[in-house]
Amino acid sequence: MPVLVIAEHDNASLKGATLNTVAAARQLSMFTDGQVHVLVAGSQSAAAAEAAAQIEGVAQVLHADGAALAHGLAENVAAQVLALQDNGASGYSHILFPATACGKNVAPRVAAKLDVAQISDITKVVSADTFERPIYAGNAIATVQSGDAPKVITVRTTGFDAAAATGGSATVETAAVTADAGKSSYVGSEIAKSDRPELTAAKIIVSGGRALGSKEKFDEIITPLADKLGAAIGASRAAVDAGYAPNDLQVGQTGKIVAPQLYIAAGISGAIQHLAGMKDSKVIVAINKDPEAPIFSVADYGLEADLFTAVPELASQI
Repeated sequence: MPVLVIAEHDNASLKGATLNTVAAARQLSMFTDGQVHVLVAGSQSAAAAEAAAQIEGVAQVLHADGAALAHGLAENVAAQVLALQDNGASGYSHILFPATACGKNVAPRVAAKLDVAQISDITKVVSADTFERPIYAGNAIATVQSGDAPKVITVRTTGFDAAAATGGSATVETAAVTADAGKSSYVGSEIAKSDRPELTAAKIIVSGGRALGSKEKFDEIITPLADKLGAAIGASRAAVDAGYAPNDLQVGQTGKIVAPQLYIAAGISGAIQHLAGMKDSKVIVAINKDPEAPIFSVADYGLEADLFTAVPELASQI
């Protein structure tokens, strides 16, 4: 039986989380001997569908294009997924969503309608029915097994290397669009534009913590280094709660989960909540004047120094 991935996109292009989810689906397909299919549900989203067809390892793209799917309303996308599951010759053995805000909004609805338990935040595929997922803020890994059919799964994208965006040659088939459920409507959105990379997709992140003391100091110390490195800016929950940085920059268990090539933590003590969001980073650099700070336990490189001196010096040398 094939495995279905629900693509996350903006109608023009795919989000990076889709590539990580396809990677998880490809691992699953080795156990199920099935193909990997991708659903692109949107409006005027032909470009996103074509991009999905280029992903290495994808056999078929199902393109549902209609006004009801323009803004990814959870009720309508869930109905589209359920229609595919019902209309398939044998259905899908697994339905995978990225564990993002969008995926977490749709997946529970699909699971509830199918009367199965959702398997959340998987980081490893053990077999067709067994998976690993983090619990207790990532301090323990649970191995979970499910006998449900189909299996509805959300994928923690930092747990899987992204599938290659090119090299594939999947067919694109048009799927019948389900009617608008009429349970919600799109009112509007305010999109913040930035020249910086998006936090969850950035290869380099510079994060600041409560030790910076104020929003002015946060901007004065963190921004120049991020500019020099072409990095995204992150913040600890304490810094966000204190008003030093906006909520969408929060890294951690209740913020964004990231795994960049380089993560620089300046003035961040390393509370469990924060570590849960960034400890999968490839290289971690910690700058803190407290030698007992927990951040040093996960850091590849640690600098015991005053960040107000060390960070500007570092930026000046780049």
